Amino acid sequence: MQDSRQEINARASMDLEQRRTWYSPVADIYYNARAPYPKELIARSVALAQLDSEASILEVGCGPGNATVAFAQFGFSMTCIEPNQDFWHLAQHNCARYPKVTICNTSFEEWELEAKKFNAVLGANAFHWIPLEIRYTKAASAMCDNGFLILLWNLMPEPKYEVYQAIEEVYQAYAPSFARYEGAQIQAEILRGFEQEILDSNCFKELVVEQTASEVTYSIDDYLKLLSTSRRLEPQAKELLFAGLRQKLEKFGDSVQLSFLSAVHVARKDS
Repeated sequence: MQDSRQEINARASMDLEQRRTWYSPVADIYYNARAPYPKELIARSVALAQLDSEASILEVGCGPGNATVAFAQFGFSMTCIEPNQDFWHLAQHNCARYPKVTICNTSFEEWELEAKKFNAVLGANAFHWIPLEIRYTKAASAMCDNGFLILLWNLMPEPKYEVYQAIEEVYQAYAPSFARYEGAQIQAEILRGFEQEILDSNCFKELVVEQTASEVTYSIDDYLKLLSTSRRLEPQAKELLFAGLRQKLEKFGDSVQLSFLSAVHVARKDS
């Protein structure tokens, strides 16, 4: 159910307008449906990047502010870039209590570079949307000397394998592209791929990786909302898929236990 790394990076090859509107149909539910980033990983990233309360952060692809709020609570000055207009409005609302946070409705590609301004560049489940030839070089150019890259990841929460086996036939019938189970081993490989990208960029050094196994419990309704934020489906196929999933999942109870890998990658700008 989680995209392969190749599929994840393929999103960066979409034209800008496709990427700009990709989440618009589910923007309202994204903020609440997506699992929060572990507090311990956020705290570790702040420590590893040596950020004090006067630090400035550039966030690339802030979405509705899922990670933004967690970092804004430290008192940082944040410039957050979000090309999706629906997310931009939501982020403004969700960050309204933080006067040092500015949300800019533009893409990272179109954003006018403010060279050597930021102590850190943050990406939370967003960096893979930026074309590979731009993401690392432009991020490094925006950083002060000895600035840090912080990449937060929550991979897609998955039910226990026995539950997946029960619902796989529903996926095969109505949404075959959803019919994939990864588990911790494959998710770890996806994360290692992103680590290698950072190293291969030759823009950063001293990469530190922190990783943890996360678990969440969703109601069936909330789990279906989560699925709606991962890929697009035609309305009829979505209705049939969700009805079939609900019927199968209700045999296991009224909630779904999910597990996934969370990680943070922190690397220093290479002078």
